[in-house]
Amino acid sequence: MILVSLPPHLRTLARVEGDVALEVAAPVTQRAVLDALEAAYPMLRGTIRDRVTARRRAFMRFFACRRDYSNAEPDAPLPAEVASGAEPFLVVGAIAGG
Repeated sequence: MILVSLPPHLRTLARVEGDVALEVAAPVTQRAVLDALEAAYPMLRGTIRDRVTARRRAFMRFFACRRDYSNAEPDAPLPAEVASGAEPFLVVGAIAGG
């Protein structure tokens, strides 16, 4: 099981509390995790990634094991700690302003 931590506004949209547990087949990649998340919670389609290009939305960031994976290749394997469920894959809504 992969654990995905969503920001509060996406948890509300998906009607979940806390982390989301997902079955993801190996290799565990960003694309595989986000595909599984959108399949389990179709209301999230288009909120994290663009519906057409599947690219990360500008104000969404991805973290795993205290590293920023926002600009990593979507098909690059995530750390073993995420793949084993020991560490969550974090989806974070970035804040901008001035």
